[in-house]
Amino acid sequence: MTTPLALTMGEPAGIGPDLVIAAWQHRERLQLPELIVFGCAQTLTLRAKMLGVSLSITRLGPDTIAQSRPSGMLQVVDIPAAEPDCCGTLIPGNGTAVIASIDQAVAATINGICAGLVTCPIHKKNLYEAGFSYPGHTEYLGFLATQHTGQPYTPVMLIASELLRTVPVTIHIPLSEVPMQLTSEMIKTTIRICHAELKSRFGISQPRLAVAGLNPHAGENGSIGLEDRDIIAPALQELRAEGFDITGPLPADTMFHPRARSNYDVAICMYHDQALIPAKTLAFDEGVNVTLGLPFVRTSPDHGTALDLAGKGSARPDSLICAIRMANDMISAGRA
Repeated sequence: MTTPLALTMGEPAGIGPDLVIAAWQHRERLQLPELIVFGCAQTLTLRAKMLGVSLSITRLGPDTIAQSRPSGMLQVVDIPAAEPDCCGTLIPGNGTAVIASIDQAVAATINGICAGLVTCPIHKKNLYEAGFSYPGHTEYLGFLATQHTGQPYTPVMLIASELLRTVPVTIHIPLSEVPMQLTSEMIKTTIRICHAELKSRFGISQPRLAVAGLNPHAGENGSIGLEDRDIIAPALQELRAEGFDITGPLPADTMFHPRARSNYDVAICMYHDQALIPAKTLAFDEGVNVTLGLPFVRTSPDHGTALDLAGKGSARPDSLICAIRMANDMISAGRA
């Protein structure tokens, strides 16, 4: 029996349950690896009825999760929501169950019960009302990894598709704070983590990295802001001296056309939207959010909870399918 992937259901009111059901429904045709879902079994049952899908669930507990599982049934570590019947409507009390599902899925992955982690979208505002104090999924996973292992980890967000890979150096902070928080050390740390995992998890023996400038025209040597000249360029020079194949800082507005993309394996960007706008424009339905720098593989669909689509049968599972496949491929590459 192969080790399954952990799959969190995400926000119960959103399309996470729809996507989980779609992936399970088409698992054989899509040749997906085995999955164990962490989330509310009743929410999944109710959503399946709304979608007209026949769903058979086996509930797993802490003592049974590692045991042999029957085929043909959706395996769920049941973490009941306060209000399971919540399609399209945020229920503040449900945030606690969402957080618990992440906690338990990470624990199962770090303990080797699951081979890797795939997460469906969360609604951060709902989690904040449940006491969640992290900017997003990525940062919380870094905290959990450290909590479980006692080792410090720096999570790095990678948005990946067949057309483009991008990494934001700063993630979930206001744009006004980016110039104040951006440092050469932060840039070097992000690039080193990305470079190492492109080799170990993506099978790229000599990664080519292109680095975007922060300011228009990459600052024009200090005439449009000093960050590119004084923060980014010195960091890149040091990495080149270490043997990295790296170009930049480059004007971001000329980095993402097809000819430019053919010259690198990943684009390192200075802030969230600089990385995610081109990635989502090129591959909105197939993009995958990958967290690098953790002691386990984690992927996620590159979209939000889409409350307005929940239960209507119109949510496309493409990004989740890609996330599941990418997690499986990354795990296999790490074993090679």
